Amino acid sequence: MTGTEHPALAAPPGLADLRRAAHAATAPEVWDFVEGGSGWETTLSANRAAFDGVSLVPRVMTGAGSADCGGRLLGSDVAAPLLVAPMAYQRLLHPDGELATARAAREAGVPFVLSTLSSHSVEAVVETGADVWFQLYWLRERQAREELVAGAERLGCRALVVTVDVPVMGRRWRDVTNGFTLPPHVRAALLGPGLDDLAHRPASGVSAVAAHTRSLFRVPSLSELEQLRRRTELPLVVKGILDPQDARRAVECGADAVVVSNHGGRQLDGAVPAVAQLPAVVEAVGGQCDVLLDSGVRTGTDVLRALALGAAGVLLGRPVLWGLAADGEKGVARVLSVVRDELRESMLIAGCADLAAAARLRTRRWGQGD
Repeated sequence: MTGTEHPALAAPPGLADLRRAAHAATAPEVWDFVEGGSGWETTLSANRAAFDGVSLVPRVMTGAGSADCGGRLLGSDVAAPLLVAPMAYQRLLHPDGELATARAAREAGVPFVLSTLSSHSVEAVVETGADVWFQLYWLRERQAREELVAGAERLGCRALVVTVDVPVMGRRWRDVTNGFTLPPHVRAALLGPGLDDLAHRPASGVSAVAAHTRSLFRVPSLSELEQLRRRTELPLVVKGILDPQDARRAVECGADAVVVSNHGGRQLDGAVPAVAQLPAVVEAVGGQCDVLLDSGVRTGTDVLRALALGAAGVLLGRPVLWGLAADGEKGVARVLSVVRDELRESMLIAGCADLAAAARLRTRRWGQGD
């Protein structure tokens, strides 16, 4: 599978040149780490196919002479209903890594979700002035986990995003084939000394990053999630939800938002596409929390599709990394600008003056009724 081009990963026209430049600038094994999915990559492909299967029913003669895509997420103003998804080890793609991405998110007026596996410190990222949400992998070691939460609170992160779909890392055959190992200059900056050594230890036919994740992380129980809710005053976001029952359980634990996600096709291969589950999750939570979406988002029209299906916003992943690898902060800024402009244009053509109107759009799936 290494070195092959996956048809589901082709970039939309507005970003195709950035993706080509990113591919050319990136070591093959790093490109596979970024672009690859788990197993046979069927869910990776299905995410994109599911978006393409959602058709919008535009309105006409609505009087919408312009479209405003500004809104609010977890009580704060955003320039568009977008967030930069949490993505690990961004210094693999550019020396500035998360700092460049956070600066671009700040300029675009959208939140930046910082991964537990960031290659820059929380302090440095917060100092960019970005609206930083902190993504928490549930470390097995309690003290280290609590220190991460306390640091996020102390340093001004605005939300906690707890990832709950990684009991172990899905088997990503590209990484296994490559024996993918972190280079010496890329470290998990938020973990204590020595806690990322395993990710740097090469072994034939083994993904060192997967071995590292397996050794350090697990998923929280419901009672642990409830304890975290009592422990922190930050908004709590639960990421990795596909089943409506799990969405309801997250709400019962006090979640302020859930993220409908299959981890970008990188966990259970064969899992349902995230966007296909979005309406059921929205119905299940019944307005008791915000519903966000990731996995497969590539264009502004995808964002509009998600809004019409009930999402409050979407998280953008791989295209951001294309921009980072191609041109650092400027590349990320361009990706966010293209997606925001596409959203605004799609809203206008669909007769939507604002996000409330976008949420009222009707959708169809091929072969189904409204």
